[in-house]
Amino acid sequence: MKRCFRLSLLVLVLSSCHSQTDYDATGIFEATTVTVSAETAGKILSFPAVEGDSVREGETIATIDTVMLVLQQNQLMSQRRATESSSPDVAAQAAALRQQIAHQQGECERFGRLLADGATTQKQYDDARAHLKVLNGQLSALISTLDKNRTSISDNAVALEYQIGLIDEQIAKSKIVSPLTGTMLEKYAETGEYAVTGRPLCKLADLNKIYLRAYFTALQLARIKLGQKVTVIADFGGDEQFEYPGTVAWIAQESEFTPKSIQTRDTRANLVYAVKIRVMNDGRLKLGQYGEVKL
Repeated sequence: MKRCFRLSLLVLVLSSCHSQTDYDATGIFEATTVTVSAETAGKILSFPAVEGDSVREGETIATIDTVMLVLQQNQLMSQRRATESSSPDVAAQAAALRQQIAHQQGECERFGRLLADGATTQKQYDDARAHLKVLNGQLSALISTLDKNRTSISDNAVALEYQIGLIDEQIAKSKIVSPLTGTMLEKYAETGEYAVTGRPLCKLADLNKIYLRAYFTALQLARIKLGQKVTVIADFGGDEQFEYPGTVAWIAQESEFTPKSIQTRDTRANLVYAVKIRVMNDGRLKLGQYGEVKL
C-alpha cells in the first residue's frame, strides 16, 4: 500500500510539474477598441444602447439635438436668397445709356451730312462726336462697375453656400453611427446629457476577432514568425480549459520588462517581446482573460 501511495504521489508530482511548464508563453486576451466621440455639440436626445449590447456597422446609436443648427441653416439660406436678389441687372441698367448712344450716333450721322452740304460747322460735328465718345466711356464704366458688383455678390453667395454645406455636415454628424459591428464595452454618456465636440460617448470592440497578447523571451523569437499557426489555451479556472487555433499577427520590434501579471517559461527572463495572436472567438472568450500559447 505504501509503495502504491508513493507511486501515485510521484505521478501527481510529475504531472503537476509538467502542467506548470506545458506552454511556451502566457498572456491576456484583448481586442482592438474604438472610442466613438461626438462630432457636434448639443443635447443628447437618444442613446438607448447599454454596455454589452451588440451594434452593427452603420447603425445609429445616438442622436444629438439639431434645433440650433437648423435655425442657423435657415438664417444662412435667407441671407443667400437676399444676396442673390441684390445682384444688378446689367442689361436693364445700361439700357437707357445705350439709347442715348444710339440717339447720339444718329446725330453724328446727321451732322456729317450737314457738314458735307455746308449747312453746319466742323465744330458742331466734332462736338457731336465728342459727346458720343463720352457716352461710350460712361457705358463701359457702368458695365465694369456692375460686373464687379455682380461678381462680389456671387462670391458672397458662394461663401454662404459653403456655410450652409458646413451646417448640413454638422446636422448629418448629429447622428452618431457605429463604425464597426461589435459590442459596446463602455458607455460614457446618457440621454439628456450635453455633448460637446470631441467628448467620448462610448467604447466599442469587435469581440469576434480578439487577440492574445503573449510575451516571449529572446530565445523563443527564432521559433516565431508572422502568420505562424499556434495553439491558444484559454483558462476558465480550475481544470476547465479550451484550445483554439491562433495565428501570429504582430511581433514587437523592441523588448520590454516582463509585466507583473505575466509568467514566462523561463521565469528568470526580465526582458520579453510582446506578440499578438489572433483568435476567432466562439463567445466564451472574454477580454482580460488569462491564456497560454503552445508553439
